[in-house]
Parts: sequence; C-alpha cells; structure tokens
Amino acid sequence: MWRNAHIERERASWGSAVEYDAILSDGTPVRALAYLPQVGRPGAGERVLVTAAAHERELGTGGYVMIVAIPGRLPDDEQGAPGHIVKARYTPMQYMVLGVDEEESPHHDLLRDADSIGGMPVIVADLHSALPAIVAGIHHVRPQARIAYIMTDGGALPAWFSQTTHLLTEGDHILGTITAGQAYGGELESVNVYTALLAAHLVWKADIAIVAQGPGNLGTDTRWGFSGTSIGEALNAAHVLGGQPVAALRASEADPRERHRGISHHSMRVLSDIVRVPCAVVAPQLSTMDVDIRAKMTRQLADLAALEHLRVVDIPADELAEVLQRPPAPLRTMGRTYSDDPLAFLTVAAAGMYACELLVFES
Repeated sequence: MWRNAHIERERASWGSAVEYDAILSDGTPVRALAYLPQVGRPGAGERVLVTAAAHERELGTGGYVMIVAIPGRLPDDEQGAPGHIVKARYTPMQYMVLGVDEEESPHHDLLRDADSIGGMPVIVADLHSALPAIVAGIHHVRPQARIAYIMTDGGALPAWFSQTTHLLTEGDHILGTITAGQAYGGELESVNVYTALLAAHLVWKADIAIVAQGPGNLGTDTRWGFSGTSIGEALNAAHVLGGQPVAALRASEADPRERHRGISHHSMRVLSDIVRVPCAVVAPQLSTMDVDIRAKMTRQLADLAALEHLRVVDIPADELAEVLQRPPAPLRTMGRTYSDDPLAFLTVAAAGMYACELLVFES
C-alpha cells in the first residue's frame, strides 16, 4: 500500500535513519522513517511517498510507515562511488554497495583465497535483541575484547533501522556491523555469512563475532516456518571456516506463547535438525527461576546433550544480573524489558561469558 504523506516535524535520528511525525492524506497521524542514503532528508511541510501496508495491518515493524521518496526532489547521486554488488535485488529500493571482498575492495587480495577464521569464537543468536546482552557478557570478562556483529537478512534488511547497533558502535562496544546476504548498510558489506566471518577475522581482526538476524524476525507457529533457521546455517559456517561455534539459546520465562517458554522451539529445532557440526550450547546456571520453567529447561537441555554433535556447557550466571543493570544499549525483546523477562537476557549474556573462555590473547 503506497500512500501520500506530509512531514510535520523530525522526531529523532540515529546514524542514517531519521524518524518523523507525518500525516497521511486521509488525516491519519503516523510515525515515518527515512533512510537518508536512499531517499534523502525530508523537511517539514514536504510531501513524501510512503509504504503503509505493515502499519495498517499492525505488524511488528516498529510502528512506522516507510518513506520511499520525496517527489519534489531527488537525493544526491553518489557519483563515482565504488562497488557493484546490488542488495535487496530487483526490488524498487535495490541498493548498490561495495562488497568487502569484491574486486574494487581494498581487502580483495586479503580475502581472495581465505578460508579460515583461525579458531575465532562465533556466538550465534536467534534474535537481534540478544546483541547488547551478549556484548555485556563478553565485556564483563574481557573488557578489551574486539567484537564484530554480523547481521544476516532474516529480519530487517537495512542495518540503519537498528538503534541498538548504532549505540553499540558509537559507544565503542563493538567494531561495527557487517551486513551479510541481502542485508545492507553495515560498515562492511558481505555476500554471505562466510565472507562476513572472514572479514570479521581478517579485516577487523575481531576476537569474537556475534551473528544474529536484523530486527523483525519472522515466525508462523509451524515446525519450520521461521526466519531463525538461518542461525543454524551460521553455526555450521563457523565450523566450516575453522571457528568455534557457540549457540546462544533463546529462552523466556514471560513469553505468553508456550512454544517460546523455557528454551524456544526455534532454538530446539535449529540445534537438533539444522546444526550438523560440533557446537557449544550455553546453559545459564541461575539460583532464581520459575520452578516450572526450570523443570522444562532441564528436560530440553538433556535432549540437546544427548545429541552427539552438541556440548551443553553450564555457566554460573547469577553475577550477570548486576552486569545487565548497566547494559551497553537498552534491553528489550518482544516488547519486554529485562525486569519483565530476565531469563531472556541472562541466557544470551552467559554465551558471551563462555566465548571468552575460548579466547587466546597474545601477551
């Protein structure tokens, strides 16, 4: 659904994203989002074209209509910009980038024949919202650890949408974002998760990589219909490239959907049926937890431990409760804060702690 709207005022901005108050042509007030590299920066009073289907169906897109164009003027052309890799291919908003490993890249020779990430720990999580808690867990143990975030294309395609990654990068908590596959807008662009991992290790010299979808994962309440299947592929890729795969479990005490309480069925499906390589599965040891959730997770972890390729690692995690009171970016998942659902964040932060045990730092 395309609609006309008029900009009233700018509300907020982060990186290449700007949020506006706007009015649709039928008088409906909306929040509108513009990605500056693609559409330019609208001003108050200007007419803009927006897409509003997700907003009108009240889907989880952050409540925004998306600004597609400013009909009265065009954004500046990037004359002579290097790169010939097209992302969001063959859509009206396809976007050309410089891939980290393509011929025009200064890193092409470094990556041309590369096929190892040299034992780098790779933490893989189902949800984008896990990212700040994982970073907190890593830096609690290794404050100087160099962390690369790899954003896959299972959720949002533009990395610019994420306020979390903007805050983490601006605060020097992570090196930045590498956007893989059809995702774009990271500090580095990669063809797939393999070249993203290689770039994290060889270009950025990261100690640890974190892989997760962008904001807005998709699920359909079926056995296989969820975008998080990609995390299994990322864990496999980490092993193929000589890394150390670490699964950060999606878990919850507060999710109203039974399939996501305890360990989410997403994590169970991926680890049981998609991952086919040796992989560490981090289980937080917590003194406080709902009795029924604890019993369910105990059964689930036993099922995972029975699989030959998985190694369940118990990590004492009570100390992380204090750490997560001062996160590097706000903690929020599925509309719930840390106080609403501490298990969701403590579980992934424990994966960050464990990954530090796999590091070998030069003295």
